[in-house]
Amino acid sequence: MTNASTSKAWRSAAASRIALVAAACAAAFMGTYDYVSGNAAQIAADSDVINTTTSAPSSGDSETPFTEAVAGDCVTWDVASDGTFANFSVTDCADQHRFEVATVENLAIYPTSEFGPEAEIPSMERQAQLREELCQGSTFNYLDGQYDPAGKYSIAPILPPADAWVNGDRTMLCGLQTTDEEGIPQQTEGRVSEVDQANIASPGECREIGDDQVLRTVNCADPHQMETISVVNLAEEFSDGTPSIDDQNEFLASRCADDAIAYMGEEENLYQSTLQPYWGTIPETSWNGGTRSVNCSLIHPSEEDSSFSVITGTAKDGREGLTIDGAAPTEQPERNPLRGSENNDTGDAATAEEPASEPAL
Repeated sequence: MTNASTSKAWRSAAASRIALVAAACAAAFMGTYDYVSGNAAQIAADSDVINTTTSAPSSGDSETPFTEAVAGDCVTWDVASDGTFANFSVTDCADQHRFEVATVENLAIYPTSEFGPEAEIPSMERQAQLREELCQGSTFNYLDGQYDPAGKYSIAPILPPADAWVNGDRTMLCGLQTTDEEGIPQQTEGRVSEVDQANIASPGECREIGDDQVLRTVNCADPHQMETISVVNLAEEFSDGTPSIDDQNEFLASRCADDAIAYMGEEENLYQSTLQPYWGTIPETSWNGGTRSVNCSLIHPSEEDSSFSVITGTAKDGREGLTIDGAAPTEQPERNPLRGSENNDTGDAATAEEPASEPAL
């Protein structure tokens, strides 16, 4: 599958519509009204569930044995350059950690002989099943329902290291972690119930929609569909409860346009790049689960099929540093000075184009 066809497939699955933003920005800025990061996170969770299942690293010289972690503890470990783990230990949840313990299960009392004294450590596939059977419900209860399955945290089990398993340890930790695109647990700070659960990128990061329909951060010199320009915490604007999608769109249309201009240095640079602002919104279920932030990004809508164009280069380098579907950005027509511009503070804003049609679903 090509990048272009991948873009079309993901776009068709995720997008609900494209709409015109403010004429005052003098360009047809578009925002796509769906929770982009959440869709990608859910796709990743569904496809990589086995890869996010973890066996505990050896405790090394740590004085805290694997079995001493209890519900509410946060644990961490070191990852060497060769991928091996060491120094598994309990740490303060306010500090960097890789896992928050929701429950501690004893597989020795599982109602079969599957995990008896001579049993081998469960396969990755079986661990994924245990995640569904033992960890999902108990972790949700631990969070008192404040969990966004489409956010950055995934529910996972941790089993004892191989030598502890052989010696009879059947403890399994159920809890929460955030992983990279390869399923490796990453360091995070704070308790899940107390932090923003949004699955978002950092400004300046470029993101590709892979053949598996998962968003991945890539070098901006490589093919991608989005360039992240800002993180917007919607709780700062909507402090009185869950905002409607329409209210979010109205706010983000202006906010992401402003952020795009600031990111590019001036509005003329954005206009000449032919890129357009793009944002996600947060559905009620995700808001109630603890997600508060979205990304504003820059994208280029394909003229052929309402999908994303494939971009190389960063918007920071201007139109000279970009290719769009393998070609230089199209030449933009001349336009009247913008209202508030340096040379004409009273000039009218350029007339916006007609709204783009809705993408094919």
